[in-house]
Amino acid sequence: MTLSAQDRARRIKIILFDVDGVWTDGTIWLFPFPIPEPDGTTNPKMIEVKGYCAHDGAGMTLARLGGMKLGIITKRISETVALRARDLKIEFVYQGEAFKMRPVREIMEKEGVTLEEIAYVGDDVIDLAVMRKCGFAVATANARAQVKAEAHYVTPNKGGEGAARDAIEFILEAKGVLQQCIEASIDESNPLPPSMDIGKGGDLK
Repeated sequence: MTLSAQDRARRIKIILFDVDGVWTDGTIWLFPFPIPEPDGTTNPKMIEVKGYCAHDGAGMTLARLGGMKLGIITKRISETVALRARDLKIEFVYQGEAFKMRPVREIMEKEGVTLEEIAYVGDDVIDLAVMRKCGFAVATANARAQVKAEAHYVTPNKGGEGAARDAIEFILEAKGVLQQCIEASIDESNPLPPSMDIGKGGDLK
């Protein structure tokens, strides 16, 4: 029996995301930053900058209100990604991962979930290793053709323009709780707990 995308989405407990091309549009800005040395010279260091979508961030709150946990798995190592993940209070953060099934197996063992209960959102061929095995594979609108061909769902929006939010809302809609989560997120009489209250501007505390 072939499961529909909605059937697959209903089982999801954890949503994992790639970063570049999923949380962002894939652009990586590198700026030289002079570091002063004791001898008075400067040593240039590269500062990496990325842009993120606020709609995606709000979607993380909706996902948690829907009972799900969130994670990122990316090959690059970037302080801006660490700060954004901290700002959004992401439960699982893996950087420098060229082979993405390794952290997936670690998450499964830690959380006691199966592959069928994990969704993965990707855009490039490095993501196929997880997408081929997880319960719900999502490709962004800007994903490579090979990735879209193996996805259970392709988001209407591109990475960095709401693709992560698309994936979250599809899953919540399949579970029948999307509107409930939206209403809970704006209910003044029921303030969000600190674990769900995102948007502190990269607060390091």
